[in-house]
Amino acid sequence: MTAALDAATREVARRPRGAAGSHIGEPRPRAWLYVVLGLGLVLVVTPFVWMALGALKTEGELRANPPTWLPREATWDNFRELFTRLDFPQFFANSVGVALAVTLGNLLFCSMLGYAFAKIDFWGRRWLFRLVLATLMIPGMVTLVPLFVLVSNLGMVNTYWGLILPFLAGPFGVFLMRQFMLGIPDELIDAARVDGAGELRIFARVVMPLCKPALATLAILTFLASWNNFLWALVVASTEDMYTLPVALALYSVGQNSTRYGLLLAGAVVVVVPVLLVFLALQRHFVQGLATTGLKS
Repeated sequence: MTAALDAATREVARRPRGAAGSHIGEPRPRAWLYVVLGLGLVLVVTPFVWMALGALKTEGELRANPPTWLPREATWDNFRELFTRLDFPQFFANSVGVALAVTLGNLLFCSMLGYAFAKIDFWGRRWLFRLVLATLMIPGMVTLVPLFVLVSNLGMVNTYWGLILPFLAGPFGVFLMRQFMLGIPDELIDAARVDGAGELRIFARVVMPLCKPALATLAILTFLASWNNFLWALVVASTEDMYTLPVALALYSVGQNSTRYGLLLAGAVVVVVPVLLVFLALQRHFVQGLATTGLKS
């Protein structure tokens, strides 16, 4: 045994440097790639840093020419006015409630539709799915007026139902869940059917636990879109108690004669924070979902 170990050690020692335990064939990191990524990071982060620093400046300093990067005298007056003068808790609660309801609705209904398109064989499935994909090509501005007329005829103007119901299932979410579920082995679902499980039980007990990456991706994208939704909330909400945070900030910080940039930047910081928290909580599943969602037909 000792002789064999000595022979193996001598063999390793005679190999060229980098042969044993080396990374031959693996691409070496290139300096220019890190430079490009670093510049991209700076371009992405700079507006957020400017926004956060601007929220700590006075209105006069924000309007100064040339502009300053760091505040001369940091002040919390903009945030203080945001939380005291405006009905901030009501606006924040409206935004959170609408965004969570829309996100949960998409997670449920888009998953159901994706499962039906991916794993249930029925007549016209391909054509119906193509129709869903076709709706992705229609701009939202085209459907804004017909959708408002429909909501108005249903008596949902200036209600939470009017803010939530039109967005409970989106075509992109259906496409995302369907593509992910195509990667789930059919044998697994067939085995559950042989054991006597119904489609709802298979969907809840077998398919959904395997879709965590796709669900996290859909949750982040849906929450972000609903949280930042401005135009629809502006059209449907007609009283202050129904305003969401983006609408309230736009109406109270932008006047007829001037714009309160400090108040607007402070509100933008508050709007961004929940989205960052959601992304940080689900980023691992988000990256995995983007990496594993295929483009199967």
